[in-house]
Amino acid sequence: NPSRTFFRCIDSAECFCYSGVYCTGPILHHVQSAKLFADDKYFVDMKLKASPDVVLSAFHNLSERFPDTIPPVELENFLSVYFDKPGTEFEEWTPSDWKEKPEFLSKITDHKLRDWAAKIHDLWKLLGRKIRSEVRDHPELYSQIYAPHPVVVPGGRFRELYYWDSYWVINGLLLSEMTDTAYGMIQNFLHLVNRYGFVPNGGRIYYERRSQPPFLTLMVESYYQATKDKEFLRAALPVLEEEYRFWMQNRSVTVEVNGTEHVLNRFNVGVGSPRPESYTDDVELAEGLPDGNEQLWINLNSGAESGWDFSSRWYVDGAGHNNGTLRDTRTGHILPADLNALLCRNERTLASFHRLLGDGDSAALYDRAAARRLEAVEAVLWDAEKGAWFDYSLLTHAKHSQFHPSNLAPVWAQCYSRPEMGEQAVQYLKGSGALRFPNGVPTSLSDSGQQWDYPNAWPPLQHMLIEGLSKLPSEDAKQLSFDLAQRWIKTNWLAYVNYGHMYEKYDVNGDGKPGGGGEYEVQLGFGWTNGVALQLLDQYGATLTSGSWGVCPGFLLPLLLSAAVMLR
Repeated sequence: NPSRTFFRCIDSAECFCYSGVYCTGPILHHVQSAKLFADDKYFVDMKLKASPDVVLSAFHNLSERFPDTIPPVELENFLSVYFDKPGTEFEEWTPSDWKEKPEFLSKITDHKLRDWAAKIHDLWKLLGRKIRSEVRDHPELYSQIYAPHPVVVPGGRFRELYYWDSYWVINGLLLSEMTDTAYGMIQNFLHLVNRYGFVPNGGRIYYERRSQPPFLTLMVESYYQATKDKEFLRAALPVLEEEYRFWMQNRSVTVEVNGTEHVLNRFNVGVGSPRPESYTDDVELAEGLPDGNEQLWINLNSGAESGWDFSSRWYVDGAGHNNGTLRDTRTGHILPADLNALLCRNERTLASFHRLLGDGDSAALYDRAAARRLEAVEAVLWDAEKGAWFDYSLLTHAKHSQFHPSNLAPVWAQCYSRPEMGEQAVQYLKGSGALRFPNGVPTSLSDSGQQWDYPNAWPPLQHMLIEGLSKLPSEDAKQLSFDLAQRWIKTNWLAYVNYGHMYEKYDVNGDGKPGGGGEYEVQLGFGWTNGVALQLLDQYGATLTSGSWGVCPGFLLPLLLSAAVMLR
């Protein structure tokens, strides 16, 4: 069947995305290679006007006319006849549960920040999407995966639901008292697990080959905390357990440290072909590789699954060091601190769900899984001398020592055994050099040109860091949490004042300056940025002020005084 061309699949568990138009095949190759669009994602989001068989047959005829190279004008004509532009899969929709003034706004003391928060709240209407029933009835014409409930998308080029983004979106929706919309989004994710056995990266068939950090259990937790709906929890729990099994059966690895074996998780997508939405980037990056391109593409797909696409965090060069270029991406060979912290938190949360529903035996099973995880995280990832948790390389059997906010993810997940470990992590953060920037904590201290590196700061990482610090008992940690929240709100607010937009990422060096780098231009909208900002304004709104940006955070004073002494 020419409409179901198979791509090269390394792991049978990953063999999804059968489309010979959107996932692999000659149309994808020729159109993307011709670079007709500034963004490769544009083509794979277009809708077919005829069945895949008809379109593939027409393209075969076109290829016979031009056996060497199809002229761009011929490709453009072909697309105009057989494809519609992206976006036709949606219908007009406004969330019915949106309200003018949710209660959390009244907690924000500063009137400028309160007015700004109301404008962020307004953005949910602009980011809401409802997928037409036509997508359900004729899925072969679309790359869009049908979702039974409306979704809130990130924005910009991201025209569909995304997995880990939606955790912060849902938390923001719940603050906005949009419980029905949040419920629908969670139901969509549960639907995806029932269909695939896991949650794909996003709502497109070319994302069916990979997932993203598994936040669905925490989405359900947020909804339950807001509603106390036990029947919802009871129905969701078996699906959450199915997703957990996917990660343990398909993304786990055993590693031996000091004679003891431990099981930890990694991102590892067994697909040795270019990502359709970044096709030319992947093909060009692999050109001239002496050992072939399959392993590089596996690691790029795995990097996309991590959500950190891309970062020097995933580099392992020929000498085994954590440096190099994008070609040195080895995501599948690295045990990430944040993924394992998240799964630790998921295990404890699943235990608490079973306990709430009266199933003590199942709760005990997840308690034991969390205990094993904690032991593994501390044996493999914890560095007592440095006072933080570090990614572990399966290639070198050593930790990577570079700074990333993920080095403190176990603080956010509360996945550590002794209270002093959390306080050690505070001192690590202070000494890391990552706090010297006025507009947030950078994703790394390496200026690699990749978007998940310096000088970019990303909303989910800021929130995980701030939330984790706020849970520690010391006043020092709580003050640092507030100071970082104030910096981040400053960055977001000034960008909105200057440009009228919320961005996906920000530059740590410039007041209100959006981030950059990577494979595409900075996107605006923006789902998780809005959710994080609303959560911080809800948590700290009584003390944040729009006029305080010139005030030096207290923990920086010793550093500045020391610098002044040196200058004298």
